[in-house]
Amino acid sequence: MSTDDITYSTFTGWIDPPADLRPSLDSDITCEVAVIGGGVGGMATALRLADRGIDTVLLEAEFCGYGASSRNAGQLTGAPAGDPQILSALYPRRFPKVVRFAEDAVDFFEKDLLQRFDIACDYESTGNVGAAFSKGQLRKARRIAKILTKAGAHAKFGDNVELGLPDTFYGGFLEAAGGQLNPGKFCLGLRKAVIESNARVYERSPMRSIDNDGSQAVIHTPGGKVRAKKVVSATNAYTAELGIAPKRSETPIWVSMVETAPIDPARITATGWTSRSGIITEHNLLTSFRITPRNSIAFGVRQLRIGRGALPARTSDPAVVADLIEGFRAVFPSLHDVPIERTWGGWIAMTPSWLPVAGQTRKDNVYYSIGCNGHGLAQAPYLGTLIADLIAGDEMHENLEALWNPRPWFGPGLFKEPLLRATWAVDRLADRFTRPNR
Repeated sequence: MSTDDITYSTFTGWIDPPADLRPSLDSDITCEVAVIGGGVGGMATALRLADRGIDTVLLEAEFCGYGASSRNAGQLTGAPAGDPQILSALYPRRFPKVVRFAEDAVDFFEKDLLQRFDIACDYESTGNVGAAFSKGQLRKARRIAKILTKAGAHAKFGDNVELGLPDTFYGGFLEAAGGQLNPGKFCLGLRKAVIESNARVYERSPMRSIDNDGSQAVIHTPGGKVRAKKVVSATNAYTAELGIAPKRSETPIWVSMVETAPIDPARITATGWTSRSGIITEHNLLTSFRITPRNSIAFGVRQLRIGRGALPARTSDPAVVADLIEGFRAVFPSLHDVPIERTWGGWIAMTPSWLPVAGQTRKDNVYYSIGCNGHGLAQAPYLGTLIADLIAGDEMHENLEALWNPRPWFGPGLFKEPLLRATWAVDRLADRFTRPNR
């Protein structure tokens, strides 16, 4: 399948870069807390610290919102990442707390960020559906709905008609919390809020190294140094590259997105997709689908690429893009003639536990939040805010405690290229041999 006519972007398909970049750091300064990383997690952390009257500096290597924060599918979900069947078995006592954290993160996003700062980002409160592309996946979806409901989530199982899904799906479960938005516009709105706060924001100011004696940290950038009593690392997929958090805490994964040209809304409705809910397939390596405000369909994941060492600016692999398009045609055969316009991608962080992680390094003045495993749009800002409240002197919130890592080390992760390729192959065999014609 040719991908020659598709625009490959090194940024995102949702917005253009901001024109009002903040100055880079060009001197030596001091502060109470330095936040490293200007994604949605770092921006929310700095914003909360500034709200609490704490002298805060935010350092971002490019510009705030540059990374996966503005490159994702824009699906705000209130469920944990990963397979709830596995998570509930591995963490039976902890899992209900993780579910509560995930749903509370959506509530925080809607009220404390969107409403409070009046961020216009095309938000639609549609929920998201874990959708079954085969009868086997439908049985899996039913089990997951029961597990999530038992843990306190608002999950509803139904067939494709009840859930307003395309008729190529059998059904699935609706996660009622959350919906769809333009993540690029959200990043611009959050960036505006943090720039207008009392936090000092320096863009194009990458951290080169950090010296830390446990009482004070000195962060080195190309143009100057920041001396801080405390540091928050919100670098997510770039954490291993910078070496500020414990080793093996995350694996960087490149995730690709693809978007079609605008489609006549009547043609989308004719597929059976009447709910406009976001779709997340129940494959082992999911594929996501969503309708954008311009009535295109954006879709992504399906294949993953692991990053090692310094993470480069890059475009999506044409082979991955072609595979994503093949999956789109299978789900929407009646839209086979719809042109594909563009593709982009971003680096996300996957943790060994499949759970978001927060903690402190052996130098107790360095805090970190890592790896929402693809669900960071809602969870990273909430996690960063809870860390900010802890630094400000509050007792540790129960939702933060559920994710807190008391030991500054991690075991080896499962994300290896051979395993990811094998998992993709299993999904494709299942699509071919376990799914009868409908």
